[in-house]
Amino acid sequence: MKITILSLFPEMISPIINSSILKRAVNNNNVTFDIINYRDFSQNKHHTVDDTPYGGGPGMVLSIEPIYHALLSIEGYKDAHKILLSPQGKTYHQDKAKSLLQYDHIILICGHYEGFDDRIRKLVDEEISIGDYVLTGGEIAAMAIVDSVVRMLPGVLGKEDSYINDSFYNGLLDYPQYTKPRVFEGMEVPDVLLSGHHKNIEEWRLKERINRTKVRRPDLYENYLKSKKSQ
Repeated sequence: MKITILSLFPEMISPIINSSILKRAVNNNNVTFDIINYRDFSQNKHHTVDDTPYGGGPGMVLSIEPIYHALLSIEGYKDAHKILLSPQGKTYHQDKAKSLLQYDHIILICGHYEGFDDRIRKLVDEEISIGDYVLTGGEIAAMAIVDSVVRMLPGVLGKEDSYINDSFYNGLLDYPQYTKPRVFEGMEVPDVLLSGHHKNIEEWRLKERINRTKVRRPDLYENYLKSKKSQ
């Protein structure tokens, strides 16, 4: 997979893609990154990328020109899946992360300032928001999407299916996990995990996932029940 990120602040992105799992994914050729500073594509002598909004109002608005010309510079940009990070986009979730695995090339556009020229929306395939709150720019949102997608690429986490029990992956929260010591300050590891009986352990884990989801995220639990009824 190739991921291209358009940003005014590449220095925010580089440390993350050069660390931990993402760095390993790059080294193992699971993913390639290209970070483009679209200020380099500004068409005016001062290299500005924003301007005052027509009709008045507070703040500055991101211009369409640098974004447009930055996209034109990307090889195969027409076939790539282009995403604008925006608080007005559809809320991001695990199923959306899984759906992005189908694309060979994803382009993420990070906004900034008060907003952006609405015509930029015509240049992309979809808009995504990572939650009902506003960030200074789209870089943090872009990195959340990158991390959630890349970790599911084949071979990135080692075992092909090691992420399938993650919270949200199948509509449930993750099960409780424990490690040594067996007893700490009177708190004990459940006996079933020490039994060596794999079938009982898997049944216990599923039960705990269901119970934990029911208590902590009743909205997810209701969706889980609906999905089970439809099967």
